[in-house]
Amino acid sequence: MSKPLIEIKGLKKSFGSHTVLKDISLQVARGTVVALIGPSGSGKSTLLRCINLLTVPEGGEITVGEHTMAFSGKHTRLPGDRVLSGFRAKTGMVFQHFNLFPHMTALQNVMEGPVTVLRKSKAEAEATARALLTKVGLIERADMYPDKLSGGQKQRVAIARALAMQPSVMLFDEATSALDPELVAEVLGVIKSLAREGMTMILVTHEIAFAREVADQIIFMRDGVVAESGPPEEVIDNPRNDATRAFLGRFAGAAADQA
Repeated sequence: MSKPLIEIKGLKKSFGSHTVLKDISLQVARGTVVALIGPSGSGKSTLLRCINLLTVPEGGEITVGEHTMAFSGKHTRLPGDRVLSGFRAKTGMVFQHFNLFPHMTALQNVMEGPVTVLRKSKAEAEATARALLTKVGLIERADMYPDKLSGGQKQRVAIARALAMQPSVMLFDEATSALDPELVAEVLGVIKSLAREGMTMILVTHEIAFAREVADQIIFMRDGVVAESGPPEEVIDNPRNDATRAFLGRFAGAAADQA
């Protein structure tokens, strides 16, 4: 078997006296899509932020590609800015609330990382940015500022911006949760197209039907641990864990109420 693109061993994280991640271990194969599901407060978003080192773990190891970082205790020192930027560039992250630069157009937002971090020329960065805006269906909005874009359009620009850094893996933290319902589909459509192209992705999502359709592996988290994991037809269709069944049952009930 080929080496996994992402490997996490014994990851731990606490905030004060509250332990959020308890000895998390998992592997993500290259070209696969992993969906993290579970109740609020189960540690899903914290796990994602640890993978990108936006949150520093207190124990365990994270390997992305050829880069491994080990953590021991609350005073683990991160590497220098150049090494850290390079590590984060390989793990593109898309947040709930877009985080676009308001003073930059859509095109400039997508260009910024390649110019400042990857040291690409403006001409090369612009060509890449235009191609990515075309990919997410927004080339006609290239010269618009974020305040003139809908929530779905902002999120698609954010995806293009992350892709511009040529990441090995894309991390999506509830990418549709801040959107109006009618705008969710356009963002999910972009994620589906990335999955078809073989992009390695980890998604934190409450869109259970979407996770069932696009993910190769479902990980159900509860109280800071991986309670159950496996392919969608096992975890979603035939869960073994009582907590997984209870969690998914709430979504099934909500869907029935809307029908």
